[in-house]
Amino acid sequence: MSRLDRAYDWFDSRFGLGKAQSFLGKAFPAEDSFLLGEVALFCFGLLVASGTFLGFFYEPSTAATQYQGSVMQYQGEEMPAAFVSVLQITYDVPFGMLIRRMHHWAAHLFIASMALHMLRVFFTGAYRNPREPNWLVGLGLAGLSMGAAYTGYSLPFDEFASTAVGIGYNVTLSIPLFGEWLSNVAFGGSFPSSSTIPRLYFFHVVVIPLAIAGLLAVHMAILIRQKHTEAAREEDVQGSETVAADDGQGRETVDADDGTVIVGLPAVPNQVAVSAVVFFLTLATLSLLSGFFPVHNIAAYGPNNPASTPELIMPDWFLMWGYGFLKLTPSWLSFDLFGIHFSAEFIGGLVLPGIVFAAVAAWPFIDYSEKEVHFTADPTERPWPTAVGMAGVTFIMAASIAGMDVVLGEVVGMSTAALRPYLIGLVIGAPILIGLASYAALGGFEADPPTEGTAATDGGEPKLEDDE
Repeated sequence: MSRLDRAYDWFDSRFGLGKAQSFLGKAFPAEDSFLLGEVALFCFGLLVASGTFLGFFYEPSTAATQYQGSVMQYQGEEMPAAFVSVLQITYDVPFGMLIRRMHHWAAHLFIASMALHMLRVFFTGAYRNPREPNWLVGLGLAGLSMGAAYTGYSLPFDEFASTAVGIGYNVTLSIPLFGEWLSNVAFGGSFPSSSTIPRLYFFHVVVIPLAIAGLLAVHMAILIRQKHTEAAREEDVQGSETVAADDGQGRETVDADDGTVIVGLPAVPNQVAVSAVVFFLTLATLSLLSGFFPVHNIAAYGPNNPASTPELIMPDWFLMWGYGFLKLTPSWLSFDLFGIHFSAEFIGGLVLPGIVFAAVAAWPFIDYSEKEVHFTADPTERPWPTAVGMAGVTFIMAASIAGMDVVLGEVVGMSTAALRPYLIGLVIGAPILIGLASYAALGGFEADPPTEGTAATDGGEPKLEDDE
């Protein structure tokens, strides 16, 4: 026995390398839409890397500091240290502007790819038994990513950031019974206080990233244990050197209706090569965006000034729908119940978005399958779930349009007050119309609507196999 063989046996006896070899042969479905999750994962890694760079130069403090840098209009002025440090990162630190832009666009692509990934899962029914837990984990990741973006708003402590974060403070304060306590925990007391930036910075760089990393690990562990879903097979699959059957048995033929086995590319080397291409394409996309498209210009807004408010305050696109709820909730919706005050701000800012998240979380238990389903479905053969999905997407888009009421009012020449009834009608009516139209287009009103009648789409009688 050679030295290399003896070394391998030594490690194998202690770490079970034989089992690792079987893992390296796991199959990944060769479908492009399945790579959206990898894009999100790579974006998170780039967010951590770019955020670490920025953290070396950022100062989470509101203490007055004299600015000495490249922006002449602020030369020699005393301004909050947080604002000064972001100016220095942007204009004085080598590659600082590029890394700050990359951090910004990676956050946007992270949330966008995650949203598209969830839509793909929804419309193909990949959330059904036994994958409901991973759907909930994914929803938790979506909520945490929005929280990370919101806490990141505050860090420059410019006029825009302080005004936007102030809205969140008021919404938190409006929570019945616990609002004051929660606002003290999250914002360090009355906003803005000297504790606000350090608290939000801690949430942004420690608490939320660790929570996201933990849920990503759980998400991947569940995925590995349960295996991927894959598209329904039209016929039996013949094995080859580049096709793997994810059951550890090296089958040469996999039946078309066998839901216990996933057929696709082996993890090593095929899927690793695909993932490498996806990573570099993600990096290239972010580099292109960072090189040519500017991000939030804090020099134009100036440092936080409690005595003034910017003319136009709007969140990023992924928070715009929640802002739309705040805009549309009428003040008369406030009421008292058993001596507890429920404000319109609380209803629009937390209750309505909470209902949206609750509905998304509950959907796998509404569209429930008694059998385990390991094949994705054709959305055109599922009129009811597809119509609900189309209505939901329309609802979020309409609410986002309502969040841009100031801009929309300027375009159409109407005040926001005059525009509000039309926007309320849009938010309520458009989802219903789109949902009904989708249901009708897919034959939902026919006497015998399309069904997922094949054994492949129903998953046969699948049984998860133990890779061990």
